[in-house]
Amino acid sequence: MQLGVGFGRRVCVIHLSPGIGRGNKGLTVSTTQSDYLHRGTAPYRRASIALFCCGFATFALLYCVQPLLPLFSAEFQVSPATSSLAVSAATVGVALSLIVVGVLSDRLGRKWMMAASQLLVVACTLGVAFAPNWNALLALRFLSGVALSGVPAVAMAYLAEEIEPESLGAVMGLYIAGNAMGGMAGRLLTGVLVDVTGSWRWAIALIAAIGLIAALTFIRLLPASKRFEAAPAGRAAHHLKSIAALFREPTLPWIFGCGFLLMGGFVALFNVMSYRLVAAPFNLSNAAVGAIFLVYLIGAPVSAAFGSLSDRHGRAPMMAVATALMLLGLALTLIDNLFAIVPGLAMITGGFFGAHAMASAWAGSRVPSARGQASSLYLFFYYLGPGIFGALAGGLWTAHAWWGVAAMIGAMQLTLLAVVLLSPLRKAG
Repeated sequence: MQLGVGFGRRVCVIHLSPGIGRGNKGLTVSTTQSDYLHRGTAPYRRASIALFCCGFATFALLYCVQPLLPLFSAEFQVSPATSSLAVSAATVGVALSLIVVGVLSDRLGRKWMMAASQLLVVACTLGVAFAPNWNALLALRFLSGVALSGVPAVAMAYLAEEIEPESLGAVMGLYIAGNAMGGMAGRLLTGVLVDVTGSWRWAIALIAAIGLIAALTFIRLLPASKRFEAAPAGRAAHHLKSIAALFREPTLPWIFGCGFLLMGGFVALFNVMSYRLVAAPFNLSNAAVGAIFLVYLIGAPVSAAFGSLSDRHGRAPMMAVATALMLLGLALTLIDNLFAIVPGLAMITGGFFGAHAMASAWAGSRVPSARGQASSLYLFFYYLGPGIFGALAGGLWTAHAWWGVAAMIGAMQLTLLAVVLLSPLRKAG
């Protein structure tokens, strides 16, 4: 028998068993929440659209410089490895700031931290468009990453708190789909705008304007947190102890490793692909290279589909499928023919966004509290990967051409597959 007693939005459900009256063994009390955002409601739809816009702006502003790397090499007289730092500086800025941002978001709240971060990164991106020299450009890209760090970890924590658990995978998939669309739009439009305007500076400025529109849409639509409970203020030692505790959770370190390998390999691939496609035998224009990023269109439906499938079939099996898809796509890129390379890039993109959607939801759901810190740690490793492997890929391209880059990425994907199949993740859902 059970009795339901309401307290505001909380419902206390008291279960009575035949053992009642003999101590307290027959009485159990559990608390359920009725204030989740439920599928089919207007607030759920608003949150889904807002987080899609948030993900869109995040990736568009973070990676708008990626198709410009060969132009940076020419204008600033730097090597491919050095030019790749324009991407790596931002991802390192994100990684180094994420843990602090996660702690602050657990204390201060979610929505307005995400809003302020998006507006700040728009301002930094406008600064990049007017950077007078290479060092200034790198400094502004680093600051863009620092500003942007207030978005991804906090968004994941918001979703884990506010969305009903059975729908978390689907909404997280939609958020990651926004990442895919933003990454595609930022890269594609940058390449096209360079050819139209004749200036990479104008291209970046216009991408910043698009980011501003997405940020304002996010602010207007996202429902305020209802389930957020501020963490008590504490000293740095307390936060470090809390972070250390997350590494003792059996699956979280492996999830962090998945993020590190996923993003590191993905960014390394597209960093170097721009150099490959503007060179012989392809000799593509900036607009044509940008058009290659239309493969990101596959990321939106595939990430949402993987998120939904993982809710039904488990994340570990679907992570293995996504990784196998990336490996098959990488094999196709070894052929010097656009009719093989483009489908290969599409398969890698779909597998990447599907795997990231599942790993993101996994990280946010493995702990009952401190979700901001758990999400921040996942994204720390996720964005640290490009900071390391993005620049390394530039050196491998110079020394060994595409086969050297593909060998590194293939080794990373095989390691990811081994982690999913052999670590505690295989039994974690």
